[in-house]
Amino acid sequence: MQKILIIEDEKGISEFLTEGLSEENYMVDTAYDGPTGLQKAIQNSYDVILMDWMLPGLQGIEITKKIRENGVETPIIFLTAKDTVQDTILGLRSGANDYLKKPFSFEELLERIKVQLRKTTDETPVFLEHKGVKIDLQKRECEINGSKLHLTQKEFDLLVFLFQNKNKVCTRDDILNKVWNIHFEYDSGVIDVYINALRKKMKALNHQNIIKTVRGVGYIIKD
Repeated sequence: MQKILIIEDEKGISEFLTEGLSEENYMVDTAYDGPTGLQKAIQNSYDVILMDWMLPGLQGIEITKKIRENGVETPIIFLTAKDTVQDTILGLRSGANDYLKKPFSFEELLERIKVQLRKTTDETPVFLEHKGVKIDLQKRECEINGSKLHLTQKEFDLLVFLFQNKNKVCTRDDILNKVWNIHFEYDSGVIDVYINALRKKMKALNHQNIIKTVRGVGYIIKD
């Protein structure tokens, strides 16, 4: 049985989610404050973590950062009333995998959870290589000519998507759908932020710019 950790200080929401997820045959654990949630996330094994942003004791952003710093790769979905582009970027950069604005439908949350579980289950130990860049999908690591390229989780996912679609133009909608799991009209400016970050990090390792802009459409990596 797959196990989900809910870190949410509003007990009404936590109890509603616990009841609904239990009926869907998930095993559910809960934490009502930041420090407790962080301790559980690090010390136990979960398949998905549902994280509130505003928490007593420690904010969701800081918990997510500390979880990733401790090498825990469990998918994290933020559940929050914050919904600006800046908030979204901050949440994803901290290491979250997805972002769901309150109030949300339980059915949509279930689908978001299933997507994250499929990504974890389907991941295979293969490598992607192109022009000196080597990506280890199993270890979620990237190297450029033998030097480690330090990427955030979302930067890594974006680079993998571009590699997997080499020689094909990846539209902004494609990227939002596949990398961010956003299937509705949304400000795609977040993509530009991550593309620029990738380019800067690769340039810092003296690597050429292999991510090309297709103006007005999206991005492409070519042979």
